[in-house]
Amino acid sequence: MTDKWMMRLAMAAAMLFCVSATAMAAEGGALQQAGNDLGDRASLQRGAQAYMSYCSGCHSLKYLRYSRMAEDLGLTEEQVMNNLNFTGASFGEQIQVTMPHDPATKWFGKMPPDLSLISRVRGSDWVYSYLKSFYVDETRPLGWNNTVFPNASMPNPLWELQGIQHAEFGKSEGPGIDPPVTALKIATPGNVDARAYDQTVRDITNFLEYAGEPAALKRQSLGVWVVLFLALLTFLAYLVKTEYWKDVH
Repeated sequence: MTDKWMMRLAMAAAMLFCVSATAMAAEGGALQQAGNDLGDRASLQRGAQAYMSYCSGCHSLKYLRYSRMAEDLGLTEEQVMNNLNFTGASFGEQIQVTMPHDPATKWFGKMPPDLSLISRVRGSDWVYSYLKSFYVDETRPLGWNNTVFPNASMPNPLWELQGIQHAEFGKSEGPGIDPPVTALKIATPGNVDARAYDQTVRDITNFLEYAGEPAALKRQSLGVWVVLFLALLTFLAYLVKTEYWKDVH
């Protein structure tokens, strides 16, 4: 590769880094690490329950079916239909919202977005940080704001669990510029402590990562067998090679 092409690649990498850094800064700065694990089936089950209880009223998962979720998460049809299906849909249908379309459009201006691919588009760390970064803001129409996604047009869906969170502001950088949020403090405790809330958010994040690519669960389990097969094939190829070349000096 010539020096000219090396220079172009370096410039392209620098531009991508700058764009990513700018986008992150525009949406609240550094993100917290979710630390979720798709291999943790119990976490996925808890995440499904929490999502259906607190999020599915407004946000659908239209690329995921109840039956597929049951198969992947080790749930029975009865468990799903009795505890996770609040729309009256059949077992084989997609996960839709419980909120009617016309009232939702009237209340919010448009239907809240589907979240099937939110983890793939934004990343799990973004989802995790977003659900932890709501704070009370009386200047907003719904009374809430978010440091990761400023001026988000939704309230904190988990406020009963987390509690009421307030923001502490720093010094404004100039006239007409809003002061930056320097810290978030719980003013009124929620129904669970901070550690339990973090786990709930991590479970929801885990579930949304699964929902974005359900095949990832099977791909990971198959990956082990693929590696073992390749190792066995390599060993057999080595034996064949030594047999063919043993008389060659």
